[in-house]
Amino acid sequence: MLINDPSLNLSGAIFEGLDYEAIYILDSTIFGGGDWGRLTTTVNGTWLSRAEFQAASNVKRVGIAGEFLPPAFALTSSLPWNRNNFSIFYDGPADTWMQGLDVGAIVHYTGQYEDDNATLTGSTKLNEPRSGPLGGTSLTPPNGNEIRARKVSAWTTLDLVLNYTFNLPPPAPAEVPGFAKDGGKNVRSGKDGKEKNVVPVSTAEYGCKDWKWWLNNTTVSLGMQNVMDEDPPFVAGSFENGYDESIATIKGRFWYVGLKKRF
Repeated sequence: MLINDPSLNLSGAIFEGLDYEAIYILDSTIFGGGDWGRLTTTVNGTWLSRAEFQAASNVKRVGIAGEFLPPAFALTSSLPWNRNNFSIFYDGPADTWMQGLDVGAIVHYTGQYEDDNATLTGSTKLNEPRSGPLGGTSLTPPNGNEIRARKVSAWTTLDLVLNYTFNLPPPAPAEVPGFAKDGGKNVRSGKDGKEKNVVPVSTAEYGCKDWKWWLNNTTVSLGMQNVMDEDPPFVAGSFENGYDESIATIKGRFWYVGLKKRF
């Protein structure tokens, strides 16, 4: 038996676009009225201007930017032209009990993009998916109207999150050998109160003596994803489940709580 299984790198792809991010922090102390915290706003996202795929050297390159790509397409997932996020967070003022407060909102946006129109219209030109004959391999929904070339609707969701981190002040250490000034070599000792050189001794604490040790640097989180319970937009080309599972979810509104301890 002879098995010949060569590996060839024949396909190619071109992607062009822009990833962007802008952050602005508003510190309340700039107004001269005391510290009441700060606001942090962030905008980031991706704009895709060009995406082309060539399956082999002897076939024409086709455009895939702004299109739904079925799961069988191994190169990448769907490619909307625009995806971005906007967030605003409030942090409490320093040196108060609110300094551990962190509360905010995040908006996720996915813009419109083309459905799998090459399949829906029976087009033979993958780079012109809206040029297929009427009817073609179009789907027929229950109302009897054929689904031809179409766009997938934009999708916007809102998330809310609240965090509180306990930052308790550490207890004042007693002046002991190995933990004094001048590198831990001098401590006051004896009736005369004079400083004497001693051998440094480690005073690190490896155990927990009270509840503050456990609570310090502990973050409690409460959040909600997809606050408005928005369903993902319908995708006719996704025959399996009717939505684009590569960039959307049917999870809907979702509550969560979290507890994190930093040692």
